[in-house]
Amino acid sequence: MAFYRWTAKPPGGDSSGMTTMRAAVCVQAGGPEVLEIREVPVLAVRPGWSLVRVMAAGLNRSELRTRQGHSPGVTFPRVLGIECVGVLAASTDPALPEGTTVAAVMGEMGRRFDGGYAEYALLPNALLMPLRTSLPWDTLAALPESYLTARGSLDALGIVRGNRLLIRGGSSSVGMAAASIAAAQGVEVVATTRRPDKAPGLSQAGAGRVLIDDGGPLAADGFDGVLDLVGARTAVDSLRLVRRGGTVCVSGSLSGWLIENFEPIAMIPSGTRLTSFHSDDAAGAAATLQRIVGEVEAGAYRPNVDRVFGLAEIVAAHRYMEDDAATGKVVVSTR
Repeated sequence: MAFYRWTAKPPGGDSSGMTTMRAAVCVQAGGPEVLEIREVPVLAVRPGWSLVRVMAAGLNRSELRTRQGHSPGVTFPRVLGIECVGVLAASTDPALPEGTTVAAVMGEMGRRFDGGYAEYALLPNALLMPLRTSLPWDTLAALPESYLTARGSLDALGIVRGNRLLIRGGSSSVGMAAASIAAAQGVEVVATTRRPDKAPGLSQAGAGRVLIDDGGPLAADGFDGVLDLVGARTAVDSLRLVRRGGTVCVSGSLSGWLIENFEPIAMIPSGTRLTSFHSDDAAGAAATLQRIVGEVEAGAYRPNVDRVFGLAEIVAAHRYMEDDAATGKVVVSTR
């Protein structure tokens, strides 16, 4: 394997040196139609920041909520996108030469500063993770946020070969990633989904059993760990599903951010552990992502790419995500 190298200059240059790019700009809070494809300036590098030629970006439901106006502190217009993969077009980091393949995740991308829904993204050097890979861009784009979160959540749970794992919200991109990774390491995986039509995809990803979540208590228990990606609505119920000494890890918020009237002493069974994980906490993220890339290249598991949209199709992509149509990761290609 080798670093990709990319040597083309940014597009749209004129005699003044100004360059432009296409970007999907969220002009105000609202429905998918507030995402507009615009020609905007390519920002110049500055100390501590480098310019990435974005090749593809994974979509995330947190971006949907930001678009709807539910992310505190986000102002519009804003280019959304909390992750991307691409190559360095201009670097201020001597350790990361131009042409290096990189991934970037979180760190206020698409919130405090513009993110991955564009042909170029000016990003803090601290977010850039260099990668050696021969994977296609659309496949690589499915990995950073979903698989780092899945891997970190499984580590937080302490899941090992032979354990029983329940994944709630299994047909989400993180749920599919966790099922793939866990099954590959010999874990017995049970996953939930609200939609029976998504059960075959979960089975294909590695779930040995799929439970349909109709909103009521699940008829299953005794798990070594529960990875709860639904979050606020199901976290308390998940606590009763693990064996004594088992662990619940809340790593998603598909049902919202807050657990109302939560009483830890009354609601956490004695001896049960409750923890969480999010990708901002991923110590050694670059090495972990490189490990994931290597496992995918070796065929240990298959990335769950549901559908790839072009940048010009960003409105349709958000509608698709908002309709909960995907089983796995939705990717936008900027090429």
